[in-house]
Amino acid sequence: MASTRYDGLTYARATGSDGLARLALKLDAVVTGLNGIAYLALATVLDSFFGVTTAVQYPVGVFLLLYALGVLAIGTRKEINRTGLTAVIVANLLWVVLSLVVVISGVLSPTGVGAVWIVLQSLTVGGFAALQYVGLKRL
Repeated sequence: MASTRYDGLTYARATGSDGLARLALKLDAVVTGLNGIAYLALATVLDSFFGVTTAVQYPVGVFLLLYALGVLAIGTRKEINRTGLTAVIVANLLWVVLSLVVVISGVLSPTGVGAVWIVLQSLTVGGFAALQYVGLKRL
């Protein structure tokens, strides 16, 4: 494992062993960014389709766009910051748990389609977290 320490943080040197982490981060950023754009651009349509109000979709869309930019920044650096990658994994797992809590509790009163969408979205995010974890172990 090739790594370098700067300011108390460990970075993985750009080698063949960081390819999976890089790919998982970039895919996560693209999918998350597109999801954020959809929530912002289609909020009024998705409101009735998913049963989640625009008052929820707009802030979630902004959050997802900002999060995607952060994930992309981590995935495109010359050296992957292990701490940053770990933070993305933890954030993604937190998203999965919170999404499932939202569906189980019914707090946002999603439609059936909305509940299925939230579960599918959480599975996708969980998949990214799993790939990122494997990528972290390969660094």
